[in-house]
Amino acid sequence: MKKIEAIIQPFKLEDVKEALKAAGVDGMTITEVRGHGRQKGHKEVYRGQEYTVDLLPKVKVELVISASRLEEVLRVVLGAARTGKIGDGKIFVYDVAEAIRIRNDDRGEIAL
Repeated sequence: MKKIEAIIQPFKLEDVKEALKAAGVDGMTITEVRGHGRQKGHKEVYRGQEYTVDLLPKVKVELVISASRLEEVLRVVLGAARTGKIGDGKIFVYDVAEAIRIRNDDRGEIAL
């Protein structure tokens, strides 16, 4: 099993959710996060004062899938999240040793 963690632009969340749903991915966890990479933030003016916004709003999408579907799901997320501009985000992939459904103790891929 693999865990995909995608940090994306907030306005791309609905596109990513719909694309994953269309690909048959049911479960995911969405978290609002803040951060920056190479874009380093930007400057804004509020009440006449200029300040730097260096932690930008992002969304983290986490999902655990069968290892056999990894490339397919990565293509789906990449296609739905990409704008081609700096700040599109990153995707991280982790190995998952075990998954257990709390309700009935199902284990492994059946618990997904």
